[in-house]
Amino acid sequence: MTPNDALIVNAAHADFAGFVFAPSRHQISPATALLLKQILLPEISTVGVFVNESIDEILNIFKMGLIDVVQLHRKSNVTEIATLQKMGLKVIQGVDEQSTTFNTNADYILFDRSRGSGKKIDLTYLPHPNQPFMLAGGLTPDNVYQIVKTMSPTIVDVSSGVETNQIKNKQKICQFIKNAKGATYNEQFIQ
Repeated sequence: MTPNDALIVNAAHADFAGFVFAPSRHQISPATALLLKQILLPEISTVGVFVNESIDEILNIFKMGLIDVVQLHRKSNVTEIATLQKMGLKVIQGVDEQSTTFNTNADYILFDRSRGSGKKIDLTYLPHPNQPFMLAGGLTPDNVYQIVKTMSPTIVDVSSGVETNQIKNKQKICQFIKNAKGATYNEQFIQ
C-alpha cells in the first residue's frame, strides 16, 4: 500500500506483491500501483486483486504495466480467464473453501474464507485440487509454517495477518516470509 511496504517486501524476498484494486481498506489507485511497481524488485511479481471489475478494466491495468498476475474474487467463466491468459497474465481464481469441484481453467485456485477479511480458513474439509492452489484467510507468521507443512499449497497469501493496527508491520512480514519459505531475509534498506 505504501513505498515503505514495498521496501519491506523487497528486503523480505517475497515472490509476489498484491495490489488491491477492488473497493476495500487496502484499495490503491493505478497511480499508487505505478509508484510501488517502480520500487519493487523486478523479480517480484505483482498481483492485481479484483472483485467485480470488468475484464476490460483488468486489461487496462495490465496494459499500464502494473500487474503480472490477476486474482479474481468473483465467478469468472472459461472465456474470460482464457482472454486474460492470452494477454500474458497468470490467473488466480478464488473459490469457496468448501468447494469440491473446480470448473476453472485458471492457473491457480485460491481458497480464501472471505475475501481478505482475515477470517481463518477451515483446513478440516479443504480438498486437494489437481492443479496449483493457494491458501489465504487468517494466515499469520505464527501459523503459516504448520499450514504449509500440512497442506503443501503452491502459494500462501497474507494481508491483515502481517499488520499491526491496520498498518503493515516490518517484523511480521519478514517473519511470515521466513516461516513460509524457510529462507533468511535481509532487513537492509528497511526504514
